[in-house]
Amino acid sequence: MGFSFSKLFGKAQQEASSSDTIEAIIDYVGQNPYGTSDRNVMFAGLNELGGYFFFETVIVGIFNVKCKHGAQLTFKGDKFELTLDSDSLEFETNPTETKGRYVTNIDFQIEKSDIETLQKSNITSINLKVKKQDILFTKYVESKK
Repeated sequence: MGFSFSKLFGKAQQEASSSDTIEAIIDYVGQNPYGTSDRNVMFAGLNELGGYFFFETVIVGIFNVKCKHGAQLTFKGDKFELTLDSDSLEFETNPTETKGRYVTNIDFQIEKSDIETLQKSNITSINLKVKKQDILFTKYVESKK
């Protein structure tokens, strides 16, 4: 993952208004996201540590949770569906320097055999389920200016 946590935590406090947009979050972080919802942005990437594979996510926006029972991330696409369970059952959201905007890190277990399928699939939606919250993200496609 190639973005700076200092951009999320290190600036002077700003006010995230009700007009806080996906574009404002993307501009603030300075990286292309993996997916977007109405008020949240998901930055993500595949990682490997000692033969153990995981899909690392960072959700930035209004999503705010303290969880003790894990989460699920479901990818859907053309003739494709894959559900991943979180690596840790316990995680929680942290506030950012922008009031009303939060950051949540969640890692998901992924099998090596599922990585190639995920990379080759045309993903249309990503659903994050935590507690009683469901957030539907659409795969981000960078618009050409």
